[in-house]
Amino acid sequence: MSSNLGRILDSVDPFIGTAATDLPAAQGLAATWWWPKAQVGNTHPGACHPLGMVSACACSGAYPTGYGRYGISTEGAPVPMFDDDLASGFTHFQQSGTGAIRKYYNYFRVTPMIEPLDALGTRWRLRDEVAEPGYYAATLENGIRCELTVGEKTAVHRYTFPESFSARVVLDFSYGGLAIEHGSTVPLRAGLESLGQGCAQGTVVMEGMPLSVYVDSDTPKGWRQLVWYDRRRVDGGTRLDFDYIRRTTLRPFGLMFMGPARGATTVELRMGFSMRGTDQARRNLEAALPGEAGFDHARAAARTAWSGYFSQVEVQGGTPERRTVFATSLYHSLIKPCFAEDESPFWPSKGPFVFDIATMWDMYKTQFPLLTALAPDKGADMLESLVRIAEEEGNLPIGYRMARGTDRFFRQASALAHTVLADGYQLGLEGVEWDWALVHMQDDLRRGYGEDYTERGIVHPISHTLDLATGYWCTAIVARGLGDLKLADELEAKSRAWVNAFGKDGLLRDSSFYEGGRWNYSFRLLHDMAARIDLAGGDKDFVAMLDRFFGYGAAPVAQLGVPPFGPEFAIGQDLDRFEGLNNEPDMEAPWAYHYAGRPDRTAEIVHAALAHQFGTGRGGLPGNDDSGALSSWYVWASLGLFPVAGQNLFLVNAPAFAAASLRFGGNDFEVSTTGHVETGIGEDAAGSLPRYVQSARFNGRPLDQSFITGNQLHGGGRLEIELGPEPSDWATKTRPPSASDRPDAARGGPRHQEFLP
Repeated sequence: MSSNLGRILDSVDPFIGTAATDLPAAQGLAATWWWPKAQVGNTHPGACHPLGMVSACACSGAYPTGYGRYGISTEGAPVPMFDDDLASGFTHFQQSGTGAIRKYYNYFRVTPMIEPLDALGTRWRLRDEVAEPGYYAATLENGIRCELTVGEKTAVHRYTFPESFSARVVLDFSYGGLAIEHGSTVPLRAGLESLGQGCAQGTVVMEGMPLSVYVDSDTPKGWRQLVWYDRRRVDGGTRLDFDYIRRTTLRPFGLMFMGPARGATTVELRMGFSMRGTDQARRNLEAALPGEAGFDHARAAARTAWSGYFSQVEVQGGTPERRTVFATSLYHSLIKPCFAEDESPFWPSKGPFVFDIATMWDMYKTQFPLLTALAPDKGADMLESLVRIAEEEGNLPIGYRMARGTDRFFRQASALAHTVLADGYQLGLEGVEWDWALVHMQDDLRRGYGEDYTERGIVHPISHTLDLATGYWCTAIVARGLGDLKLADELEAKSRAWVNAFGKDGLLRDSSFYEGGRWNYSFRLLHDMAARIDLAGGDKDFVAMLDRFFGYGAAPVAQLGVPPFGPEFAIGQDLDRFEGLNNEPDMEAPWAYHYAGRPDRTAEIVHAALAHQFGTGRGGLPGNDDSGALSSWYVWASLGLFPVAGQNLFLVNAPAFAAASLRFGGNDFEVSTTGHVETGIGEDAAGSLPRYVQSARFNGRPLDQSFITGNQLHGGGRLEIELGPEPSDWATKTRPPSASDRPDAARGGPRHQEFLP
């Protein structure tokens, strides 16, 4: 890495995105965009390990991470549920930036108290909060200072008590979920055992997932250890067992350490977790914290783990605000998915187990390519886990959480794992049984909505037609690479059915949509953009459609406030407008201009989004972060790159930083610019103008096209970009590749006519 490029780990602010969107009024083009979805990032500031299994955070029960003060919010500004930042304790396992994910975790609540056990569940105000990667601290209004840190499979709590005759640390094994309607999670079965000498263990089965914990405490001399049920001590008892629990029969239960606090008494609680029983939970704890190692050791280890990732991404320049947003975006991009090596409770063999792929319909576009670039081994583990899930459960998942059940987000999308697998195959990721992966990719195309697609060449919701067509194309890539040319030809033929999704107006046909409408989904980056643009009438007509969608020449719009809404909601819907990254189906749309020879338009829109849709402070995100997908968009856009999912392509654009030094695919990749002009965010950017690419060079040779391949990015090199204040003719003639550009993909008839099987 270049010595003059600044490290950014210390710029991370985990509080960004935890509160309602609070950005300065947008200027120019960004002022014409309309945001219908929840205007809150839904992130949390808790202690997280990069891509680790465990997180830990203060818990109020608010939607949807358990942290914060809001109730359910799906549209407009969120409605407060509490008037302050509160916590009834500190829980483990949180979502990150999701909305209605329905599995909300927050298990094994730990509550430090100087009140009687009857007060368990009280929400105390949080004061003096501090958060950094791997660490969270706050003081409860009862005076207890609380600190949390985590490892991959562990959590360590440290509580410093004020003077008190009877202090206690209470573990609630029965707690889970949120304090919203239908938001709580009740254990199906549970058991816990006090082992004496500060140790305990237990298992709860939540949503069909057995989750075990081993606890090792460092309590002062004279403190007692006991189990409790229904807020009453179980005198003389050392264990509790529940064969079945119903919501109507649930009573809180758990473990408690208690004794006097004689001025600044400190208690540490070390917790190891596993999905394969308490013995493995104990081994996980011992491996992470050997001997006398405690909180400080765990905090330093978490810092080191984060430093390992952040040392791979360094940028030059940028205002302090822009660097903070960029650093925090990188941080949010590396919280999910959760990697739990050798932890699957559903198959006994060793190997990767990955969960909290909770918003794959967004993550596959931006977050997965970033993860694979920074950690190819993790990318391969994720793909192998997806294939194993298909082997064990019968389908490639659309989303996968820490839960057992048939709910796999089938409404949102189809065949998304196929794009990720195709990218991994083209990058040459090792550790995946590709022949076996191909079997599951092919079989999965006929499941769910795929059955109708196979028979009719079209399916509703219409966006699933695009998903499945892309899935066929991606599966054909793997088949051709493995030498099964006959299968590849058959799959490619079916991939051309994407044309059936579009009407004569060049937009998607009327249909139902999971989010947004047909305009939002009409500009996704298909595998055959050349044919898609021809279908819209050619470059000029396609650009005109995009210009309308992005609000060129339109008046500023009024955003939604707090529900219930007035007429502004219907007015906004009728705009059919870009939703400013508040709605993630729009994430790739700005780069559609590249395929029509107008990268200057992409530069304008991305510049406006970076300047006006993100900011510092708790309200600095325009909408749900969706497991880091939105933050990953910001990282790529700031670097002047954008991944095209499933196609082994990265589109090139004007970067937001003067230079960047990256470690992608295990190799050094540098981005440098000439003509860069520093711009800020929010109010600082009101008068700033976008910069346009004038020319580019890759590894010393002219780059006249607006893209590089994923292999080039991962292989290392130097991308030099000359910027200027006016649009140029760079990359206006050579377009990114499309399926119909390839001779072997053109067999089977004209590319623009309606395709039916």
